[in-house]
Amino acid sequence: MAASETLLLLKDLDLTGPRNLEAYRRIGGYEGLSKCLRGLTPDHVIDEVKKSGVRGRGGAGFPAGVKWGFVPKTTPNPKYLVCNADEGEPGTCKDRVLMQYDPHSVIEGCLIAAYAIAAHHVFIYIRGEFWGIAEILEHAVQEACRANLAGKNILGTEYSCDVIVYRGAGAYVCGEESGLLTSLEGKRGNPRNKPPFPAVEGLYRAPTVVNNVETLACLPSIMRNGAAWYASLGTEKSRGTKLVAVSGHVQKPGVFEIELGKITLREIIDNLAGGVRQGHSIKAVIPGGSSMPVLLADQMDIPFDYESVAAAGSMLGSGAIVVLDDTVDMVDFALRLAKFYAHESCGQCTPCREGTRWLVEILKAIHEGRGHPDDLETIQELFETELTSICLLWSAVVMPVRALIEKFGEEFRTAIARGTPDLSRMGQPGSPVSVLAE
Repeated sequence: MAASETLLLLKDLDLTGPRNLEAYRRIGGYEGLSKCLRGLTPDHVIDEVKKSGVRGRGGAGFPAGVKWGFVPKTTPNPKYLVCNADEGEPGTCKDRVLMQYDPHSVIEGCLIAAYAIAAHHVFIYIRGEFWGIAEILEHAVQEACRANLAGKNILGTEYSCDVIVYRGAGAYVCGEESGLLTSLEGKRGNPRNKPPFPAVEGLYRAPTVVNNVETLACLPSIMRNGAAWYASLGTEKSRGTKLVAVSGHVQKPGVFEIELGKITLREIIDNLAGGVRQGHSIKAVIPGGSSMPVLLADQMDIPFDYESVAAAGSMLGSGAIVVLDDTVDMVDFALRLAKFYAHESCGQCTPCREGTRWLVEILKAIHEGRGHPDDLETIQELFETELTSICLLWSAVVMPVRALIEKFGEEFRTAIARGTPDLSRMGQPGSPVSVLAE
């Protein structure tokens, strides 16, 4: 029997329009929140989420309940819950599906998480370009408030919590949690040094938990059906289901939901996404968004879960699977990645600001036939600064480009060999060599 989807978040989803409050409540909506407010303490909610094993679905895969446990129990400052709805990772398009077609699942998840950490303010930080989806969320928040499911004395209890939809300015770096918080404060979205981590000092220097849309959308069913039910899905270390967005050279791109570890990467591509386009074969696959290292065609038979993908040399990340067929020029692809990250660098840190710029210049020269024999060595020197910036944006381009050079090095060397070296850019003031020397 062919591997198929395991539907939880996407179950009964009607893609003709957003699910309103009445429709959401017919399928058990807000029962999880009611169970929390009327029968569980915040600590019990945290314990239940820990037992479920749900991990952050934004990319890092950190256990959600453990993250909540870092918030101090006593503090003179208010506490905040922030939903990261920025979704700027190239190839990723799963959060927008939840927000557009099932907004109340996200709102209920936000309220459950807020109750667990004793927060009374929720901010949904949504990508600025998602203007239509932001309107859907705002309407859903209004519905929840009118039904006494958000706002003052929710469901007649003593717990109150306001939910605010905040539209971002469209910068990739605002998907990084500290950059998001800086932007949410109305400042330029530059990431912050850590520690202190947001759980201790986040929004307005108060304890803050930042969770991804998909992570929060898992909570209503976990609280409604119990941690053991959710933990029965997936594997021992990768619990539950995962939304995957498959794009690139496939016949049926789209967003699918799979049980972690119970389906292989090849089965996702072949059975769910219709396989690679006709007349071509897979050359490489990015398993978790553009910042992840590529996997080769002979690595497709691994179970799709956090540990198996990591063992293969990449990361599951956001679950954005990008399929590259045999027509792709890997030098051109590396250049496209580098251009994106150079454009999105906030410029705060020298290694990232200068490294992304020079990586683009070197890859552009190779691609245009002006490569120098030492270019790949120079790129490796640039990559030595990978972990010296405040956030991981520089690392987000280093990881995929390094993997492309390691796995498709012959393409890069061939491109360099067929060109005329541009000797004028080597060793001059401002060149990558001189920048590193400084």
